[in-house]
Amino acid sequence: MSDNTLDWPTYIRLMEQLLAGPLDDARRAELEVQLTRIAAMAQPLMAFPLPHRQEGAGEYRL
Repeated sequence: MSDNTLDWPTYIRLMEQLLAGPLDDARRAELEVQLTRIAAMAQPLMAFPLPHRQEGAGEYRL
């Protein structure tokens, strides 16, 4: 994996506290599986190099 691998169990516990949404052990384990899959799918996109002067997304102002 990459150097940016997250500690998913710690992240899940912190999000539980921030969002005040307690989870049981089975849901935590499944959430870890899904977050790991999502991160793996996003890896090629995040690694795609953009030209130096190209922005990642448009900027909209009122």
